Amino acid sequence: MQQIPTPRETNVRAGLLQETESEPGEQKLPVLVSIGILAWNEEKSIGKTLQSLLQQSLFPELDRRNLACEIICMINGCTDRTPEIAAQIFSEQSVTHPNRRCFSGRVENLSEQGKQNAWNQFVHRCSSRDAQYLIIMDADILIHREEALWKMIVALENNQKISVTATMPCKDIAFKRRRAVNERFSMAMSQMTQAADGQLCAQLYCVRAAIARNLYLPRDLGACEDGFIKAAACTDFFTHKIFPERIRIVPGAEHTFEAYTSPMAVLRNQKRQMIGQTILHVLLDDHFKKLPMPERMRLGETLRRKEEADRSWIKGLIAEHLKRTRFFWRLYPGLLTIRWRRLKNLSPSKRIICFPAAAGSVLVAFVASLMAWKALKEGGTGYWPKKDGKSSINPPRSARDMTVSAIITERTAQ
Repeated sequence: MQQIPTPRETNVRAGLLQETESEPGEQKLPVLVSIGILAWNEEKSIGKTLQSLLQQSLFPELDRRNLACEIICMINGCTDRTPEIAAQIFSEQSVTHPNRRCFSGRVENLSEQGKQNAWNQFVHRCSSRDAQYLIIMDADILIHREEALWKMIVALENNQKISVTATMPCKDIAFKRRRAVNERFSMAMSQMTQAADGQLCAQLYCVRAAIARNLYLPRDLGACEDGFIKAAACTDFFTHKIFPERIRIVPGAEHTFEAYTSPMAVLRNQKRQMIGQTILHVLLDDHFKKLPMPERMRLGETLRRKEEADRSWIKGLIAEHLKRTRFFWRLYPGLLTIRWRRLKNLSPSKRIICFPAAAGSVLVAFVASLMAWKALKEGGTGYWPKKDGKSSINPPRSARDMTVSAIITERTAQ
């Protein structure tokens, strides 16, 4: 068995979780963890999300050790009451929470819409530079295991070879006694997804701060930022082969999210995923492998420079990829077969249960890949489906942005 190297520059202080003696209020407590909540128009869910967060055992554990935590709600281009609701909850909890001395909460309003921008702003500008761990989460989930966050941190503290810890994502329909056909299909799809190694769900995870700060999410990365973060963490920024063991789903740590169940919402979500997977394929399997080693090891700086030099650089790579790809169902390797391969990781009984879903997913993938192909041709990298089947599209393009079709035309003319 090949030995797994320790991740580079983890910057962890040994024994940080040991209890220390300090008089209450005598000095500002050292920040162990910074929590970033990425929110876009979540006024209906942000209250419940914050309530489940503030009930975590993380806070009494930090209080007992004289350590602190900061919570930052990253509002990216919201047009509803999400920031007001979050600010009110933080204000109330600063007075009533039993462990209020060990945490602070605030709202950061960002004018630019986009999850990638919110992630970058939280990691590189807003989070405390003293924080050893960054917890990043969506604003429409519920953390229904009170010890989830603390377990994620402890797992990182106890094993230096782990770069990222995550909770097990649970669809809200999993708690229903009776499920409709489409809901059973959705649950079977989840079982196949969870059968893959080194899974990372971007809805809630904890990453070593030094690793996150050596990353930068490009504006046109698309929907699969979790795959990008996973690939960077499991390869030490693309300097060696993938070690799935870098990612750990912590036993007993779970969160709940609202599942896509209507046929149109499922199809649109698959389209979104395929756009993201295509972008990941172009970046990870081709572009990054050509970068010099020093640029890979300083990946965040490298990507930031690329973004500043050309906001459409990823669309340029996509244009070249689409010129080389003859068929829409070949946007990336395994587009139609990945579910079949994951069946092999399931027990015989679960294979039988999931077989219809795997078969149906081929048809869904075929249709969704055509939708993704057309969207990519039009420069659509920021598509975001909603649970009710409606969707949002990319924000209006600036004069510096170009569609993929325009880039293809321009480069063909050259």
